[in-house]
Amino acid sequence: MVLPGGLKRDNNFAMKTKRVKNIITESLSNRKYILNNITFDYQLKNGKWVTQTRECYDRGDGAAILLFNKSNQTIILTKQFRMPTFVHVNGEGDGFLLEVCAGLLDGDRPEDCIKREIEEETGFRVEHVIKIFEAYSSPGVLTEKLHYFIAEYSDAMKVSDGGGLESEHEDIEVLEIPFIDIVSMLNNGKIEDTRTIVLIQYAIINKLLL
Repeated sequence: MVLPGGLKRDNNFAMKTKRVKNIITESLSNRKYILNNITFDYQLKNGKWVTQTRECYDRGDGAAILLFNKSNQTIILTKQFRMPTFVHVNGEGDGFLLEVCAGLLDGDRPEDCIKREIEEETGFRVEHVIKIFEAYSSPGVLTEKLHYFIAEYSDAMKVSDGGGLESEHEDIEVLEIPFIDIVSMLNNGKIEDTRTIVLIQYAIINKLLL
């Protein structure tokens, strides 16, 4: 139902829970992705109903992968510029982050997406990937759910230099780093990307390389 002023009442979520009702969505931006201001009534544990407002940013779901080589005891990371980290009020870095290979699904299956991203970003063609879990990226503001993967790579899988797509002006540096150095960098705070931290910790806990 469309309300005056371009607001929209959403009834599609009525069956999800009885503790949320009267959801009204206001579109703030849909230039590339979707930013909505959502007002709703929420029932507290004591039974009282309160009206709350949240901004929700929808850019779709994504996938991320840890590429590791057991023989060489190395993993593949990428390095690229991230504007939000560059302009962060308390940020001290230059905006370049070390990250695992990752990307948005763009309508593809998570497995197909991550295989595509691996080849585009790193230049490796990996056929077998293992999904380990799913998790919300930042549930306070993002609808995005990330699909996390791991996969082994070898030198024989290298088919190009990688670096991302020129058509999207991607400028990605591909790094092959000894895992022991990665652990040290993690402990020293030199790795600041959450996806990367989660996957490295998974590797440590599950003794993938150590």
